[in-house]
Amino acid sequence: MTASSKTRASARLYRGTALNIRRLSAALRRGELVAVPTETVYGLAADALNPKACRAIFTAKGRPTADPLIVHIHDWAQLGQLAQPNEAAAQLAEAFWPGPLTMVLPKTDQVDDIVTSGLPSVAVRMPGHTLFRKLLLDCGLPLAAPSANPFGYVSPTTAEHVRISLGKRIGHILDGGPCRIGLESTIVDLRDPAAPRILRPGAITRGQIADVLGVEVLVGRPKGRSSEHLPQVAPGLLKRHYSPRTPVDLHERIHENEWRGSPADEAWLFITRPAGRLPRNIFWLDARGDLRAAARHLFGTLRQLDGAGFRRIHAELAPGHDLADAINDRLRRAASKG
Repeated sequence: MTASSKTRASARLYRGTALNIRRLSAALRRGELVAVPTETVYGLAADALNPKACRAIFTAKGRPTADPLIVHIHDWAQLGQLAQPNEAAAQLAEAFWPGPLTMVLPKTDQVDDIVTSGLPSVAVRMPGHTLFRKLLLDCGLPLAAPSANPFGYVSPTTAEHVRISLGKRIGHILDGGPCRIGLESTIVDLRDPAAPRILRPGAITRGQIADVLGVEVLVGRPKGRSSEHLPQVAPGLLKRHYSPRTPVDLHERIHENEWRGSPADEAWLFITRPAGRLPRNIFWLDARGDLRAAARHLFGTLRQLDGAGFRRIHAELAPGHDLADAINDRLRRAASKG
């Protein structure tokens, strides 16, 4: 893809047939961009070993080059081409790959600086989505693939979300249906395998990682990398991210006296459905409060509310930890003022 591709009328949606997988594999080998389904969110994929193709990702998304890309692989053998794995990486791969876990490791010279924001480390994941895995196998390439949306906006969890957001900037969208998890992968920093660190929470929890590695797992951004303007160790670390255009206010708990009689142009978003008869500006992520379902519906609901003309969105944080931490991380970044 080049800058002139922005004049494209609309991206083509491809069903997941064998013929279409071969077509899209050929497009990737030509250096083109392909939006792909994963179990987490839809990604915008390019040949990770083609710097020009990877630069096109940043152009299509309007993404700053200080925000690195995650590289997706089909099998463990590919990892050594990109990174220098260690025993901790091998243990976590055995436990969670294919799946929603990204590992940050020292990179090899095969990976261009455009992928890693000039840092000597690379973020790598082996996705679990069947259709994406078929594409990875068929094309034979490691694929860099951040979320397939304009930079900073709510992540896409359906092919239609991608078409609406990027349809005029890219040529190809592989439709794999709604994403099963709906939140981006957990990112764990393994550059120091003795001190693993969660950089971004996701469906794979801190406790699960600690159980596998048998050591304490730290949480949060490494010291000395707090500036939003410096290259980030991994994607998804910026204070404001996953954000609708409509302002979001967060609440630990929303009480009935806050939303009863509230202006109709303010939306109220709950994890669980409130009891009783509800006005039209009340929304929820899952009727019974199942956090897996809530996570799956979060980004789609934020997009829905953002397009409904509300002046403000009031959102309730998820109770508890583990998956609730991942949901709340996305909500806090969506609500951040920058």
